[in-house]
Amino acid sequence: MRVLLEDVCERDSSNLKQSDVINCTGNYPIYGAGGYIGNVDFYHQEKAYVAVVKDGAGIGRTILLPAKSSVIGTMQYLLPKENVLPEYLCYVVRHMHLEKYFTGATIPHIYFKDYKKEEFNLSPMNEQKEIVKVLGLAENIIESRKHELQKLDDLIKARFVEMFGDPVANPMRWPVKKLKELVVQVNSGNTPKGGSEVYVDEGITFFRSQNVWKDRLEMNDIAYIDEETHASMRRSSLKHGDILMTKTGRINTENSSLGRAALYLGEDDAANVNGHVYFIRLKPSVNNRFILRILVSNEYRDLIRNVCVGGIDKRQLNKDHIEEFPIICPPDELVDEYIALVEQVNKYKFASFLPNPSISQQTYIF
Repeated sequence: MRVLLEDVCERDSSNLKQSDVINCTGNYPIYGAGGYIGNVDFYHQEKAYVAVVKDGAGIGRTILLPAKSSVIGTMQYLLPKENVLPEYLCYVVRHMHLEKYFTGATIPHIYFKDYKKEEFNLSPMNEQKEIVKVLGLAENIIESRKHELQKLDDLIKARFVEMFGDPVANPMRWPVKKLKELVVQVNSGNTPKGGSEVYVDEGITFFRSQNVWKDRLEMNDIAYIDEETHASMRRSSLKHGDILMTKTGRINTENSSLGRAALYLGEDDAANVNGHVYFIRLKPSVNNRFILRILVSNEYRDLIRNVCVGGIDKRQLNKDHIEEFPIICPPDELVDEYIALVEQVNKYKFASFLPNPSISQQTYIF
């Protein structure tokens, strides 16, 4: 049965600030956009409910919260009615991607009045229970495998430190070159004339800052441009092995959007970048995977935060900043040994985390 979101839940709000509760104690948990804050001596909701981040960073993030708990004012209560399980409602709302309703330039907001008409399939209660059970099993497996992946990433980082030390402080006194000595080209792309109106359903892959993450390219929200637009932006046409780095963004979060870097492994001239992304094209003799490991290190994250320019809310890396990056240059055989380890770990990741045939292949379209 097709229903609207407002048919299965009621909205409630909180006027609490984190500063109001930070020093409180009690038996009842209170939550914010970042998760659990602490315990207080009161609660606002008697039953389990769904909470949505409605203000600031992370808008649209949706979590299921327990009975006898509360949230602060950056969160929106969605209180399930009798016709829906709280767990089912949570999966439904996550599937809606409410962040698409954001308004506001400096501090984004989303409002219930804008998304309450979202439509979805409401299954009978017995089917809701089965769907929640299957999706819960899948989530547990995913979380377990994320934990394993994190351990493998930690192994790669630890081995780097053992072999090369801090790439910025350089305690092992490796020879150092500026990045501009190791590159063929460093450049950013452009925003095509007409902006998003020139995007097409199929064509040349067009990377924007939201596609470039730490050591990975995210393709869920990829855009495409046609051959004519691509030809007009030939200067920023990508080559296999280019390193992409975000040019602008925030620096005050764990996944800071400024200075994230990833490797492009597609075909030559089959992709392009917009004006918020740099491409770093290294000389053939330079190991691009090793340079990438340096650029995504925590030490380089701190370096980027120190050299970037701009206001509190948004910063920028200039081309000069990137070209002046100090790069340690250990012997090639040591670099090759380390990259061989990285590739072996990545192969294990790929082989180990393919879809599990024991998990139900049913797809639930909300």
